Amino acid sequence: MAEQKPTIVLRMELEERYLARLREQCPDAEYVIAADDKSWQQARQQATAVIGGGAPSAEDLAAAPNLRWIQATSAGVEAFMTPELAGSDIVLTNFSGIHATNIADHVLALIFAFARDLKTLFARQDRREWPEGGGELTTFEPSGQTLGIVGLGEIGEALALKAHGLGMRVWALQRHPFNPPPSIDRVLTGSDALNEMLGESDHVVLCLPLTDSTKHIIGREELAQMKPGAYLYNIGRGGLIDQKALIEALRKGTLAGAGLDVTDPEPLPADAPLWDAPNVLITGHNAAATPKLWERGIELVIDNVRRFLGDEELRNVVNTKAGY
Repeated sequence: MAEQKPTIVLRMELEERYLARLREQCPDAEYVIAADDKSWQQARQQATAVIGGGAPSAEDLAAAPNLRWIQATSAGVEAFMTPELAGSDIVLTNFSGIHATNIADHVLALIFAFARDLKTLFARQDRREWPEGGGELTTFEPSGQTLGIVGLGEIGEALALKAHGLGMRVWALQRHPFNPPPSIDRVLTGSDALNEMLGESDHVVLCLPLTDSTKHIIGREELAQMKPGAYLYNIGRGGLIDQKALIEALRKGTLAGAGLDVTDPEPLPADAPLWDAPNVLITGHNAAATPKLWERGIELVIDNVRRFLGDEELRNVVNTKAGY
């Protein structure tokens, strides 16, 4: 009797072309699409591995005795950090690196939106205004300014490379010392590193996962340490910033502006005060959006499925104790 193939459950709708490639390149598995709760509840008992979908509940894990691997299709996996998953032998992997180049582009777009005061210009366009002499704008040139990157993963490295190419000085805050690439002018480590970066950077970008140690890493005290007229950007998770303190800093004008792809909570309620804070750009968790995202994503999925079927070490394994 032929050995039964492992069952890999896709908890999402995957384009047929990508599904066909997965089946063609990794034929030694059965693939089940379970994009809704009902089909997932039917499929989980046979699942050997899961690709996509949200974090499994304790009930899900109890009902999936054969589950050995979960491939998250996001870089952030804080929702997966449950005692049940952390206490199991299930391997969790994420999509770290898949979003690097497009999120780096998004950050630069936000920087240039502030540099050219596009919010003012677009508002004038909506009102069909053309002020005599061009009108007053708040502009600056990013070249020669300092960009501080908090968290130097693959997104941070991609951003550093692009910002360096634009003539910006790039500083990076990293927990452990390492030999930086040529695109990074200075690496800061140690207990006072964050305050030093905040005091010297014209632009500060948060590229961190959300963990117990990074929640509200930017609060009232940290905002007070920032260089006058600086800008803050967040493409990690909304909980990295104390939102109330951020609004206060924007209203006082001590912070020149904030570019936020993520907020706390999400979706941001229509009556949330953050919408009306001065000089804030909110992009609704779209920094990763690009037609090429799944072209890179499917390559990681196929590679990891091939490794899983061959009992090899998987890529992007998450430390469920550390949270990233």
